[in-house]
Amino acid sequence: MATSKDYGLGEFTFPRGWFMVAESEKVTSVPQGVRYFGQDFALYRGKDSGKVILLDAYCPHMGTHLARNNTSYVIQDGAVEGDSIRCPYHAWRFGPDGKCNHIPYASGPIPPAARVRSWPVAESMGAVFVWYDAEGGEPEWDVPFIDKWDDPSWVRWRFDDLGQIQVHPQEILDNITDVAHFNPVHGSLTQRFENEFRGHKAIQRMAGGHRTLTSEGGPQLVTEAIYHGPSVLITSMTGTHDSYIFIAHTPVDDGSTYVWHALMVKSPTGQAIASAEDVPIARGYQDFALAAFAQDFDVWKHKRPCIQGLFVQGDGAFHKQRTWYRQFYNPRAKRDEYLRASEGVHVPKGMQPFSDSPKAA
Repeated sequence: MATSKDYGLGEFTFPRGWFMVAESEKVTSVPQGVRYFGQDFALYRGKDSGKVILLDAYCPHMGTHLARNNTSYVIQDGAVEGDSIRCPYHAWRFGPDGKCNHIPYASGPIPPAARVRSWPVAESMGAVFVWYDAEGGEPEWDVPFIDKWDDPSWVRWRFDDLGQIQVHPQEILDNITDVAHFNPVHGSLTQRFENEFRGHKAIQRMAGGHRTLTSEGGPQLVTEAIYHGPSVLITSMTGTHDSYIFIAHTPVDDGSTYVWHALMVKSPTGQAIASAEDVPIARGYQDFALAAFAQDFDVWKHKRPCIQGLFVQGDGAFHKQRTWYRQFYNPRAKRDEYLRASEGVHVPKGMQPFSDSPKAA
């Protein structure tokens, strides 16, 4: 299992950005323990505010996990009180800001050190995201959102929870530049292809046939895939149906990743308000998209790490992409250094550019 250090990504083990940590509907007032970025967290939804709260997992009193206990009477009676959570061991209570606000058996002031870290979270499109930054800075860009999410003519997605894969995120990011894999892996007869790296976005634009997502002799598949930072990929797709693919991958430990997939579809029957008839068609198309993604997944699970690839002309802008990616593994002060070396539109040798692509995505 290769690590961030093996890839030479930078000073930090984990990248800076917004990362999916859960499906919104699965986060309730029953605390759950989750692990990302090499550490453990307590995740729950406050009863008073209804907001999702993410805290460091371990109580500073004696190191008890706040969200991994099924037998304590604290848990049986309900560990979440309002927006606060009680430790299952001695019932110390921590607020959504991470500060201890009640010790049931102690008199006197609560020690200032009686606190855990509270993390910035946001909900968007049915997902819970956390802003992770090794430097502890404020978010540099907004949490990803698709405007069509609120359009009633679209069938919203349901998530495919693909679980943990023993692959470093760099291997997944490589896919955004890998024009040469589309034909052998996906049966895609790519005609136009380009990458653009701009700020926190890595963009892939492509047009051509596809054996999974369009039918033989059917419409051309046209896609624009955008990484919003190092983790969240949203692809607008026109072909058999107008749709958006959502893929999120979040580091669990250094060299392992948790992955989700989803797809929303414009009413396949052309309704202004998506009908019950549209839902099974949309779900079926999501299954096709998942089958295509599974082809990539199957490669990643069984390949060795590509630390130094033997790249040739026509492979795509791998070096530019890996340079762009390093901005998230290094201090913000170095960001422009990586952008100067990677920004711009890059067309693989032998491929037609996507000349009519929007440049303000």
